[in-house]
Amino acid sequence: MNSYKKAKKIILNDEDLSDFVGSRSEELIEKAEKVLNISITGSYRDFLLSFGAGNYGSQEIYGVIDDDFENSSVPDAIWYTLSERKECNLPENLLVIYDTGSGDLFCLDFDKKNLENEPEVISFVPGVDLNKQKYEVIAPTFGQFLLEIINQELE
Repeated sequence: MNSYKKAKKIILNDEDLSDFVGSRSEELIEKAEKVLNISITGSYRDFLLSFGAGNYGSQEIYGVIDDDFENSSVPDAIWYTLSERKECNLPENLLVIYDTGSGDLFCLDFDKKNLENEPEVISFVPGVDLNKQKYEVIAPTFGQFLLEIINQELE
């Protein structure tokens, strides 16, 4: 959680680069969990409660916007994940949180959590057969991933 706390502090103290939809309620997050059939845990849950979804500079982090999960667009992680499940057979344990713009989607893998209940951030390539997916680990936790992309933006 230390990485996440550092990232959160940077976001809160940098109004120029921070553009987020704002805090989302527990009730809305619970609706998203039901629709996705996953339990959102760890620093990503705090991110949703604190920021919802949005941008830090040019880095767009997907999250929860509202409860219309069928008629939305990025950066709505719930809508995007449901769309990718239909279109690309995205496994149900994955939640899309970031699009690299070069074909890879970065996802939280809720089947691979550490002792603190933090899911790994992995890479998923739409269009590649599930048996041939490499599921490269991008970061061991959402907090570390968030801090990395914030630091990239600040460089």
